[in-house]
Amino acid sequence: MIEDVQDVGLETLTRFDSIIDVRTPAEFEIDRLPGAVNLPVLSNEQRAIVGAIYKQESRFKARRIGAAMIARNVAQHLDGPLAHFPAKWRPLLYCWRGGMRSGAMATIVERVGWRVGVLNGGYKTWRREVVAGLRAGSAPINVVLLDGQTGTAKTEILQKAATIGVQVIDLETLAAHRGSAFGAFATVPQPSQKLFESQLWDALRKLDLSRPILIEAESNHVGRLEIPSRLWKAMQAAQRIVLRADAVKRADYLVGAYADILGDEEAIATALDLIAHLHEKERIADWRRLAELRDWRALALGLMLEHYDPLYERIRRRRCDEAVAELTLDDFNAPSIDWAARQIQKILERNPPVGPQ
Repeated sequence: MIEDVQDVGLETLTRFDSIIDVRTPAEFEIDRLPGAVNLPVLSNEQRAIVGAIYKQESRFKARRIGAAMIARNVAQHLDGPLAHFPAKWRPLLYCWRGGMRSGAMATIVERVGWRVGVLNGGYKTWRREVVAGLRAGSAPINVVLLDGQTGTAKTEILQKAATIGVQVIDLETLAAHRGSAFGAFATVPQPSQKLFESQLWDALRKLDLSRPILIEAESNHVGRLEIPSRLWKAMQAAQRIVLRADAVKRADYLVGAYADILGDEEAIATALDLIAHLHEKERIADWRRLAELRDWRALALGLMLEHYDPLYERIRRRRCDEAVAELTLDDFNAPSIDWAARQIQKILERNPPVGPQ
C-alpha cells in the first residue's frame, strides 16, 4: 500500500522507520528533511540528460528514458542499501515537488511488500514548514543568551548544559562555524543556508517554547550563514548570562579550542585579512609576525585584548540592558565547565525569562 502523506510534523515523520530522499545528490547536499538518507533514482548527470531531452525533443521520450534509468537505479538500491530491511519496514519517500520520482520508486518498493509513504508536495512541503517556523512564525520564543568574553568556553558550557536538562540551541555546531573571523573549521565546511535553517527548525520545534532556551550570543550571522528573523528578534530581546575569566587563561583555552586551524598558514592569513581594515597596519603586522613565530598564546592574547574584547563590549553597550547573572570561571577543566553549566541551570530555574511578546 502507498500512503499519501500530507504533512511533515514530528508525529507524522516518526511513524516511519526511514526517510528516503530520492532526489539527486546535488539536491540532497543543498537541503533535505531531518534524518533523510539519499537513494537517488536519477544521478546528477542523468537528471540533466532527461531534462535536456524534455526541453529539446519530447516529453514522452524524456519520460521513457527517465523511467528506464529509474528502474535500473532502484534495482541497485534493492540489491544494496535496502537489501537488509524486513517485511514490516515502513519508509517515507520524497522528491522535489511533483512526486514523479518518488512515486516511481514507491511503486516498485510497494510491490516488494513494504508499506511505503510518499510525501505529498515533496521537499517543498518541508521547506514551507521551515520558512513558516523561522521567518513567519509569531509565537514568542523564550531565549536566554549565554554571553561573555572571547575564550570563556561558551560553546563547551552550552553543550554541557544540554546534558543536564537545559534546553539548548547550539548555533555554532549547526552552522559548523565558531562565529569569528577565525571561526571556520579546518575540515568541516559550512552547510548551505537552507540546510542550516532545516537543522535549526528541527532542533527548535522539538523544544518547549514556554521554557527557557539557552543560545550562545552571536551576531546575526554565524560565518556566512544568517540567523533567521524570528529567532534573531528573540535573541535581540533576550536576557543574558555573562561569563568572565582571566585573560591569560582565556588565551590558553583558545589555543586548544582553535588547534585545528593553527597549522593552516593560509587560514590564519585570511582571518587576519578580514579584520585588517579595523586596525592600524602596525598592529596587523605584529599579529602576522606572531603567527609566523607560532606564538599562539601571544597572538590569542593580542586578538582578545585589542580586537574581540573591545568589539563585543561595544555591542553589549548598545543593548542597554543588564545581565541577569555573571559567572567567573577560575579554570576551564571539566569540573569548572560542569560547575558553570549547573549554575546556569539554577539561574534559569530560579528566574525563568519572559520571551518577547
